[in-house]
Order: sequence, then C-alpha cells, then structure tokens
Amino acid sequence: MDLPRTQPGRTPPAARRSAVLAVLAAAQFTVMLATSIVNVALPQIRAGAGLSDSGTTWVVNAYSLAFGALLLAGGRAADLLGRRRVLAIGLALFAAASLAAGAAASPGVLIAARAVQGLGAAAIAPAALALAMDLFPPGPGRGKALGVWGAVSGAGGAVGVLLGGVLTQAWGWAWIFHSVALGAALVLTAVAALVPRTAGRTAGRFDLLGTATVTLALTCLVWGLTTARGAGWTDGRVLGALVAAAALLAAFAVIELRRPNALIPPRLFATGRVAAGNLLMALLGSVWIALFFFLPLYQQQVLGYDALAAGAGQLPLAAANMLGSALAPRLSRRIGATATVTAALLTEAAGLLWLSRLSADGTYLADVLGPSILVGLGLSVAFVQLTALAVDGVPPQDAGLAGGLVNTTRQVGGAIGLAALATLAGSVTTHAAVHQSYEEALTAGYRTAFAVSSAILTATALLAPLLSRRTDARTATARTRPASHPRIPRTTRIG
Repeated sequence: MDLPRTQPGRTPPAARRSAVLAVLAAAQFTVMLATSIVNVALPQIRAGAGLSDSGTTWVVNAYSLAFGALLLAGGRAADLLGRRRVLAIGLALFAAASLAAGAAASPGVLIAARAVQGLGAAAIAPAALALAMDLFPPGPGRGKALGVWGAVSGAGGAVGVLLGGVLTQAWGWAWIFHSVALGAALVLTAVAALVPRTAGRTAGRFDLLGTATVTLALTCLVWGLTTARGAGWTDGRVLGALVAAAALLAAFAVIELRRPNALIPPRLFATGRVAAGNLLMALLGSVWIALFFFLPLYQQQVLGYDALAAGAGQLPLAAANMLGSALAPRLSRRIGATATVTAALLTEAAGLLWLSRLSADGTYLADVLGPSILVGLGLSVAFVQLTALAVDGVPPQDAGLAGGLVNTTRQVGGAIGLAALATLAGSVTTHAAVHQSYEEALTAGYRTAFAVSSAILTATALLAPLLSRRTDARTATARTRPASHPRIPRTTRIG
C-alpha cells in the first residue's frame, strides 16, 4: 500500500520520518552486508561450487565491479525516474540475484548472480541516500540521519563477517545468499508500505553516451585493479585495462563539457564541498575495504580461528562504529566538521598503526581488540562527516547523483586500495617466507598493509583542513554578495 504523495518542500511528521529513515537505513545495511558476508566463507564456497582460485576471487570481484561501475548511472536514474521507484527495482533485482546465487549449481551462474547483485546495489545505495536527504533538510535532523547512515554502513561490513561465519557453520554457504535475499525482500515490503511517493523527480534526459563511457571506464579500472591482485601490476591485461580506463575517462570529460544534460553537470561542484568530500572519501575507502579483508584473514590464517570465531571478533568494531556514528553530529556541532574529520581520521590511523604491530604468536585480546575499537570509532565519525561534505549544497534535483558519486568514490577508492595493499602484502609475505615460518610471513604482510593504511589516513587527515580552507574562501565570497542573491543552504558547518 502506497502512502499519499508528499508535496515538494514539505516533510512528513517526525514519527513517520523516523520510520522511513529506518527502512532506508535497512536498505543501505543490506548493501553493505552483501559486500562482506562472503569473506569468511570463501573456502566453503570454493569447495561447494567447484570454483578455481581465480573463480573464488571473482565471487567477491563480480559484486564489487558491477557495484562500483554502475553507481553513477544508478544515482542519475534515481533522479530522473523517481528515487522510490529505482530503490524498489534495485531491491527486487538484488533479492532475485541473491536467491540465484544461493541456488547456483555452477561457477558461472554464481559469479553472474553476484554481478547482478552488484547491479541491484548500484540502484539501491544512491536512491536510498537521496530519499534520506529529502526527508531531513539541512540542520541537526540531517546530522542525526547521517549518523544513522554511518552506523548501518560500518556495522553492515562488520556484521556481515559475523553472520557469514554463523550461517556457514550452521547451514552451509548457500544460506549466506538466502539470508540476504530474505532481508532484501523484507526491506522491499517495508519500502512499499512506508516510503511515500515523492514529487521530486527531475526533468531532463538521460545522458546515454556519458553514462556508457564512464561505466565502461569504471569497469576497466575496477577490473584492472582487482585482477592486479592475482596477476601482478605488469600483466598485459592489467596494463591494457588501466590504459583503457584512462582513455575512456578522458573521453568522458570531453563529452560532459559539450552535453546540456551531462551525467555529472558542473553545477554539482559549483557550490558546497562536493569535490573535497569525494576526494577524502576515496582516500578513506582505500583502507576501509582492505581492513575487512586483512583482519579476518589474520584471525583465521594466523590465530587459527574458525569462520564463526573470526566473525564474532568483529563485534567490538561494529559496536564502536555505531557509537561513533551516534557521536559524530554532536562532535561536529561542538568543534566543527573539519576538526571532527581530522580527529576521526587520526584516530583510525592510530588504530591501524597499532594493528601494524601484530605478531604471529599474538592473541585477540592483546593484538586485535584495542585497535579494532579505535578503528571503529574513527571510521564511523569520518564516514558520517565526509558523506555530509559530499552532499553539501547540492541542488535537490541532483541528490541521487551526489549519492551515487560519493558511493562511487568510496568503492573505486576501495578497489584501488585493496589491489595495491594486497599486492604489497603478498610481496612482503613471499620475501619473508624464505627465512620465516608461514604464519610469520603472513603476519609480516598484514603488518605492512596496516602500516601503509595508517600512513594514508594520516596524510588524509593533514589534507582535510587545507581543502576546507579553500572551500571556505569560496563560501566567504558568496556571503559578500548582495542580499538579492539567494544563498544555497548548507548541509553542515565546516571549521
């Protein structure tokens, strides 16, 4: 049953807004859950589906590839076709693909189903975020909504590892996908019942040429980066894909400058802090996905944990993430968003630096618990604030595109970071294995990955104030304009 259409500029009562936000957050949680839920079950999936080494890798890569490459298209489709409609279509596609993955009897079907899952996720994530921003105008309410968004986004990654371990041990790997399908179906039902039909659809035409070009460019980029993890950076296929991605991105830039209905219109960057938010989110994403890749591996391959124990080990990180997301709006109001972002990034960097001291004969309590809490707190606060930056001052008609863009930068940043860090860790492990035990060599690789991740976040923290100062200079100019010129409302206070 559909609720009455909401009128432009009006918001539903507070109780209804809270219920709708819960539904939209559940959609985001489902997307993030599917990103990490397979990680601890890959050995069982490989044996059950008859996958090769490369095929096992593509159980993860197929989802990430489709998700990252199609997010911009999904965001623009949400603006042009209606955000609620695109969200519902994405959830239905996501649920159907999840069922197909759980029932797959061959490697090809499983990998194809994961790719379709990614397609559904690329529609869900930007549409849900845009609907959430529609519900809450700039101010404290939006800050709280973004806090909820950060909590479910971070918790989805951590809970996915735990749930994957529980389901794999209890009922087998197929139930990983069946549970995701059930969750998506429940969210779809709630969307149909609670999310109102909005009147905020944007007039315009879909930029087919620009969309096709950037989608192909992102596909080449993400494919090249994920393939580099196994084949190496000098592999001809990897180099060819990266060169093609660069050429296609250059062509996309030329195309967009000449089209009246550009996929990424210049107005998106003319106000607010969209560029700064996306750049910083890409850098945060470069270590985010790698964290949930390396930490469970250390627990399983070095500490000897089974899938369930490794998943349970993520609970403190998830709890810290939810706490940090709740605190983020309060911190921003008290000390300013720039200081909040900087402190959050440095906190996460400290946690990763702590993880870089892992030992092969370590324990969870001594080596993992403390840094996990620091990382969870820093990650969640930074994510909330950078999401706010990335939608700050965006015209309402481009909200879906802005949501797709910030998700794209996080996904692409994550693909770049994971490919580079996995290659680096593998190289260190190979050299260390000459004179160390297998566990010691693995640990040396993980330590290096965490140390480099810490350095990246430290540099990002130092970069954040510089970007904000340049942005403040632009907005200061805007404040000097005559009163007859309307000002675009700001999403969050910087500095």
